[in-house]
Amino acid sequence: MRLHLLALSLAAATAAPSTAQDWIQLFDGKTLNGWVQRNGFATYRVEDGTILGRTSVGSPNSFLCTTTHFSDFELEFEVKVDDGLNSGVMIRASQKTAATGTGRNNAIGRVYGPQVEIESSGPEGAESGYVYGEATGRGWLTPEDRLVAHKAVRDGEWNRFRVVAKGARIQTWINGESIEDLTDEEAYANHGGGFIGLQVHGIRQGTGPFEVAWRNIRVKPLN
Repeated sequence: MRLHLLALSLAAATAAPSTAQDWIQLFDGKTLNGWVQRNGFATYRVEDGTILGRTSVGSPNSFLCTTTHFSDFELEFEVKVDDGLNSGVMIRASQKTAATGTGRNNAIGRVYGPQVEIESSGPEGAESGYVYGEATGRGWLTPEDRLVAHKAVRDGEWNRFRVVAKGARIQTWINGESIEDLTDEEAYANHGGGFIGLQVHGIRQGTGPFEVAWRNIRVKPLN
């Protein structure tokens, strides 16, 4: 009888509908379904279960973006970046619907919003995990006195990032180490929800090519 009840309980749990608290896999490991490229002409392809982004000389910053928008969420992914490449992941990002001035950063369609920095540590450390205001005109959202170079990113290896965005608060971790705990009401007022975007940064003539790879990308809505 107890075994019968356990079987019924397990069957009910298996049949239970998904809830908003479930993790959503953003990358199926095989295709770029659910993603669209915006800005730039860096290349993105699926290789060995990863999304591999590769720089293109002369290209502005490029972004592979989710077709779904998110507001409050927990995001996890693994990333490996070539030495010398600056990259990042956009959160709550949008595209400009009107020109806000001259130059690429102000053009219609330009991706903008908060970005979690990704770069190799190098010999002196780097600013990975801090939050930048991509094409917002604000520069770093992380206060200048907290922009301390660190070596949480292990160069040449896979690194696990975790991001929690809830209301005006954005928290980040790299390989389990807390990096940022930012509360920015202005950013939340202007970017309370949007898409997630994988950035391949533009590079200078005579450098590169560089690559950055992502895998195990998942998000859990919190609202």
